[in-house]
Amino acid sequence: MQRRRFLTGVAALGVGACGGEGKGKPKIAVIPKGTTHEFWKAVNAGAIKASRELGVEIAWKGPLKEDDLKEQVGIVESFVAQGVSGIVLAPLNDKGLLPPVKAAKAAGIPVVIFDSALQGDEHVSYVATDNVAAGKLGGEKLIKSIGDSGNVILLRYLEGSASTSQREQGFLDAIGKASGVKLVSDNQYGGATTESAHSTSESVLLAKGADKGEVAGVFCPNESTTFGMLLALRKLGLAGKVKLVGFDASEKLIGGLREGHIDGLVLQDPMKMGYLAFKTMAQAIKKEPVEKVIDTGARIVDKENMDQPEIKELLSPDLTPYLGK
Repeated sequence: MQRRRFLTGVAALGVGACGGEGKGKPKIAVIPKGTTHEFWKAVNAGAIKASRELGVEIAWKGPLKEDDLKEQVGIVESFVAQGVSGIVLAPLNDKGLLPPVKAAKAAGIPVVIFDSALQGDEHVSYVATDNVAAGKLGGEKLIKSIGDSGNVILLRYLEGSASTSQREQGFLDAIGKASGVKLVSDNQYGGATTESAHSTSESVLLAKGADKGEVAGVFCPNESTTFGMLLALRKLGLAGKVKLVGFDASEKLIGGLREGHIDGLVLQDPMKMGYLAFKTMAQAIKKEPVEKVIDTGARIVDKENMDQPEIKELLSPDLTPYLGK
């Protein structure tokens, strides 16, 4: 689908929003996949920034863990029952959130999907990284890091997660074009927590002979799988020997990058994503035209460029004006 630039210049919202918030100040609900990862904190900060600029109330609520589909469905249903003006949603599952999104549309509440795709066309816009392209960036970085040859592992994230599935596909597309690179595992899932990712990482590394020098590199498609793999490599004494390319940033992942234990991270711009998703919903509530797909971009960071000002801003954005200390 063609991606276009976001239409800027959204005016402050007034009364008369659709949904149940027809009188007074509009209220937009923002529902992330989870609330513990640093990525979602930056999304929250971006949404708060937009809400302040627009004078629109924000309600932020999501599951504690990124595998609690039932809770996320319940949160959407609750906001629909409350009659919010609009819902901005990062769906945990590309099918499982379709029924409550349809219910929101039926109630006159528009929905903007962000971060991870949802099947169907019930939503008014999709604001996210081009995840296939981002996964391809990760694959190309890993190929370069291992010198264009060797065995590699793909540690997947979670079945049903559209964003990470697309990143994994982009990685596979890149690896498939490197004749000297052999994929030795792509059917293991790290799961929603660092703990599960750590356990799975250690198992697959040992199963594929990483401790015997038989694995050259690994790709992980999100923050928790990257950190879980980093912990496993350190435990096995393989950090820096087996090349690791991951996704997203946290203080611990930045430390791994600086130590040479991580060769590259694919960086999204979660604060921009939250900001644009909220502003797009603001436009939709006012019945202004919105772009159907908005690409928020991605880039590779490594030890060579991590201290560049624009990269440092992506790695460690200042969230305190919006979230406090």
